[in-house]
Amino acid sequence: MAIEPASELSSVEGATGFEAAAEREHAVGIGPWRLAGRRLRRNKVALAFGVLFLLLVGLALAAPLWAKDVAHTTTSANHLTEILHEGNKQVYVVSLSGVPVGPQWFAAGGKFFLGADDNGRDVMVRLLYGARTSLEIGIAAALITTVLAVVVALFAGYLRGITDTVLSRIMDIMWAFPVVILGVALGTALSIGGLKVGPVTLQSGSIAIPILIIGFVYVVYMARPLRGQVLSMREKEFIEAARAQGMGSFRIMFTEILPNLASTIVVFFPLAIANAILLEAYLSFLGAGVQPPTPSWGEMISEGIDRITTAPHLTIVPGLMLVLTVLALNIFGEGVRDALDPRSKVRISDN
Repeated sequence: MAIEPASELSSVEGATGFEAAAEREHAVGIGPWRLAGRRLRRNKVALAFGVLFLLLVGLALAAPLWAKDVAHTTTSANHLTEILHEGNKQVYVVSLSGVPVGPQWFAAGGKFFLGADDNGRDVMVRLLYGARTSLEIGIAAALITTVLAVVVALFAGYLRGITDTVLSRIMDIMWAFPVVILGVALGTALSIGGLKVGPVTLQSGSIAIPILIIGFVYVVYMARPLRGQVLSMREKEFIEAARAQGMGSFRIMFTEILPNLASTIVVFFPLAIANAILLEAYLSFLGAGVQPPTPSWGEMISEGIDRITTAPHLTIVPGLMLVLTVLALNIFGEGVRDALDPRSKVRISDN
């Protein structure tokens, strides 16, 4: 069986009510996740960008192999006085005027594949390790955002009353601040003295700080739409039946309502990762995110901005990686959303 979008089939748009009902009967027995999977497989653009994201993740995971076996260096090792051979002439990794060498591709046996920075560090090595840092922060922050948003939405939407009032007012306050301004304010405060909560202490340079900040500031943007779904869902017949069977509020929230939020959460998650990676770049560029010498794309762009005319590769390379990653996640997330949209018009045909 194959699924064909309604936009490709003019016959579906002109189908009568009886014909549409007959087509829906063909879909009986196909689960929503299986149906969504078929829709997603037909979206070649979304799948292509999903594969692109996986390739970027693979490059990040291969960072230690490249650093050890190809570049033979580390993220912090400088090569200021090292001499490279370009044809018949010799050049310093960083010239006497302070200009770093550009991309060498494989002219130096893999070393300085994308050139060097002002401190003589290998840009390719720092780029790959920066990818690990940015992806780690993005995924971890998105997980924190998702967990907190789901909990807030369930409690506010189902319990209502004073619980909903308090949580909604807190979300309104957070909504009033642009995420970059709120993130910079929290990042600047915590980057100075670190964070200490009971027995847990985080040093000022720890990447756990931007993870917590980014995970926190995006909660409201996921919690509000989820709360709206919970408010609508709590009035459905299956919730009334669960109450009639004597189920408690917590059991209803986490066993009846939460599974019905799964498709929305799946749609939000890749978009949350993209937003988290982008915000990490903002914060690191402004000095309120990942702190040197730990590499990240935002931190690399910040360091290279002063050399935009003499060594543009210092800014262009991490900027291009950032754009590709965010673009891949957003397009794939849009494809997942379209695949899981129950209002999507499709026709089931036998092949």
